[in-house]
Amino acid sequence: MALVYRPTMQLSGILFSLLGWVLSCLTTYLPQWKNLNLELNELEIWTMGLWQACVVQEEGGMQCKDFDSFLALPPELRISRILMFFSNGSGLLGLLLSGFGLDCSKIGERQQEQKKRLLLFGGMLFWISGITAIVPVSWVAHSTVQEFWDENIPDIVPRWDFGEALFVGWLAGFCLMLGGSLLNCTICSTEVHPSSVHYAVAEQQDQCQHLETETRP
Repeated sequence: MALVYRPTMQLSGILFSLLGWVLSCLTTYLPQWKNLNLELNELEIWTMGLWQACVVQEEGGMQCKDFDSFLALPPELRISRILMFFSNGSGLLGLLLSGFGLDCSKIGERQQEQKKRLLLFGGMLFWISGITAIVPVSWVAHSTVQEFWDENIPDIVPRWDFGEALFVGWLAGFCLMLGGSLLNCTICSTEVHPSSVHYAVAEQQDQCQHLETETRP
């Protein structure tokens, strides 16, 4: 398949992947993975992240306290820390490898096969990074839904709800997977260079002129 706009597609893939990686890093450190509204005191909103719990007050701003122990966290938060770190690391490695594999990169211009391998490996890393970003936020969201509808918990007990970080994490995973898909699609295509197009047109014109001279009486 010939693709004239292959560099544009590669650039779009890199930009989507970069956006997803930035959002993934932001999701890791945001304290709004879970929100808790107290009916007795509507002026306070409690939030919980992977690293700390915070309380937002209308008058006093936001105050946060770091978790004392990693082992004291719920299982979904402990695993989420590990997966988000892995997502951020694989996304960063994918950006580095894909950058060297781009057509516009001057490094290794004569080694096109190696550049394609770097681009392929970078796209796969973006997919892995996107999946490992979606899994923890989906797990936390699932556990939050289960706790919210748990009939064993009395109705007077406040329930945790979705935080903004979960939606940022889902968007990060989507952008990473989309960027990786765009990069991998460009590997299966062949770029049409303008010089080759001009050469083909000139050759066709020469053939037509040659036929005209042969057909003249």
